[in-house]
Amino acid sequence: MTQPTTYGGRPLTPAPGAPTPELRIARFRTHARRLAWSALVLVAAAGATGYFYDNLPVPFENWMLLSAAGVVLVLLVVLPFVAWWGHTFTITTRRVIERSGLFSTRRRELSHVRGYTIQVRRGIVQRMWGAGTLTLANGVDQPLRLANIPSVGLVHETLVDQVEVNQILAHRDAQSFPPAPPLPTA
Repeated sequence: MTQPTTYGGRPLTPAPGAPTPELRIARFRTHARRLAWSALVLVAAAGATGYFYDNLPVPFENWMLLSAAGVVLVLLVVLPFVAWWGHTFTITTRRVIERSGLFSTRRRELSHVRGYTIQVRRGIVQRMWGAGTLTLANGVDQPLRLANIPSVGLVHETLVDQVEVNQILAHRDAQSFPPAPPLPTA
């Protein structure tokens, strides 16, 4: 069986009625610029700890300095990084998936076949970094908000293409009729 031809760089479409595997197109997290403050705190805590180690006033000891630096690092560096790392967005050929959390995960999905509107919002700082916020709303479920995602233009274009291809395939498969039964011979 030959592959259908495509025009203008569109993806190849499967034969009518053939099963289509779900393929991952992209997986990404929010923009990492929100970790800039954590990086500054890490550098400042390391510098302050190095400067004050064995140089503290009399009532304080080195273990107090190290434990205070450890608490600051856990609260202001490790926890924000873990929160950022545990929130991912995945675009497949069938749906958009949002996953958040490490120990108790929350998952939301939005199917391309149902169709949805895509709203792009970019603030001044987001434009400087090439990021933006996408809001996907299908009119039935709560809108899916992809906040501060990098390369927002590329992600927007990918989502538009996937909605179009999935709706074309769904319409084509809905229009497929089984072959007509043979006519009786007289």
